[in-house]
Amino acid sequence: MTTTSGTAEQARETPTRRTPGRGRSSESATLNVFSHAFLILWVVMAAGPLIWVAVTSFRTSGDILSDPMGIPLSLHWENFSHAWAEANIGRYALNSLLILAGSLTGTMLLGSMAAYVIARFAFPGNRVIFLLFAGGMMFPVILALVPLYAVMENFGLLDTRPGLIIAYIAYSLPFTVFFLTSFFRTLPTGVQEAAMVDGASHTRTFFQIMLPMAKPGLVSIGIFNFLGQWNQYLLPLLLNNESEGSYVLPQGLASLAISQGSHGDWGALYAGLTIAMLPVLVVYVVFQRQVQAGLTAGALK
Repeated sequence: MTTTSGTAEQARETPTRRTPGRGRSSESATLNVFSHAFLILWVVMAAGPLIWVAVTSFRTSGDILSDPMGIPLSLHWENFSHAWAEANIGRYALNSLLILAGSLTGTMLLGSMAAYVIARFAFPGNRVIFLLFAGGMMFPVILALVPLYAVMENFGLLDTRPGLIIAYIAYSLPFTVFFLTSFFRTLPTGVQEAAMVDGASHTRTFFQIMLPMAKPGLVSIGIFNFLGQWNQYLLPLLLNNESEGSYVLPQGLASLAISQGSHGDWGALYAGLTIAMLPVLVVYVVFQRQVQAGLTAGALK
């Protein structure tokens, strides 16, 4: 009995020890709650308008005007046919695709070649050329509109697809060279040196060895250039505003939105916006992993 009572008294007198990691775990749980709540709010703010546009594209103009935030009671697929044929969204989308095919190809080719030379070769003026490209990102395109218009007019490139392609390439090159230069610097030099020892030319080394190794970075910057050039409105408005048939998709959507004051086909307008969003969403979903790999490759290496 004495031993039992003594043990009980010692247990009462012994202070309760706290687990060292318990406070940290509670703080971490609280931080996770706030971070997840912020992410959910960001998803709602980013995806909410897109979902609303897609849902509204299946409604009639009367339903949209009477209840803008409502849901469609029936799916009106004719909105897409009206937008594609009658509102000429199909022609505008085709113009955008043709121009984008030339501008994106030229941007990626010229940008990767310039970035490779700047990143892998030491020559006088290397740093100056890189800083000139980096400085181009800080130069607002709106300040170059007047001289750009004069140059395009002198060369007879106004209201032509080649003129718009050249303008897109010049607009996208600074960020492309800046991004790819940093990426090419992270690639191992041993493979390039081995190819040169085996007798490979600079051109073969670049196209057959270095470009495949830089695929994550090329995909990432390609996605950014695709988004920027697909949604470009200011340059086409300045350089491609003579004939409505040559409009690119952002111009066509703006023209359709302005015409709603007299026609009032709001269903076709939202259908056109949905058509414009689809290529962007498809490209991002397909290349999502490559974009993430390209953005984190430099940090991991």
